[in-house]
Amino acid sequence: MRYADGPTAESEIVVDAPAQSLWPLVTDLSLLAELSPELQRVEWLDGAEGPAAEVRFRGYSAHSAVGEWSTVSTVTVWEPGRRFGWEVERDRPEGRAASWLFELTPAGGGTRLRQWAQLGPGPSGLTPAIERWPDKEERIVGGRIGEWRSAMAANLAAFKERAERAS
Repeated sequence: MRYADGPTAESEIVVDAPAQSLWPLVTDLSLLAELSPELQRVEWLDGAEGPAAEVRFRGYSAHSAVGEWSTVSTVTVWEPGRRFGWEVERDRPEGRAASWLFELTPAGGGTRLRQWAQLGPGPSGLTPAIERWPDKEERIVGGRIGEWRSAMAANLAAFKERAERAS
């Protein structure tokens, strides 16, 4: 898998709770930072106090292979109770670094919760490593997608546990 192909990662879980129990969890980016091995904290920008369409936030992240960095993201998908997504560094001329999405759909008496993300098409933290070791691009990209999948599965399991405990 190559970076230019726009690789994606996703995970999903069925939660024995209604979407309205999950929605506050998936839209709480402070909780996501608490759960994430990478995202450290989030601050809303331009006077915003939480997510809504076209709201921007700065995310502060850390990774053992890269160090610390921050990015500005814009909420691009806002369908309360159903879908919440954002693009990382959306306004760069070379394109966004990544896109992220949570989606909630009915599943029997509960909710199917899906988290999805896509790398690129613009440069990201992987770009310097790919430029330095182009012959290892597939391994670099595959490793990153694997990290995302693991983190997503852990996020969804935590949301499930919290929502089912509260219901």
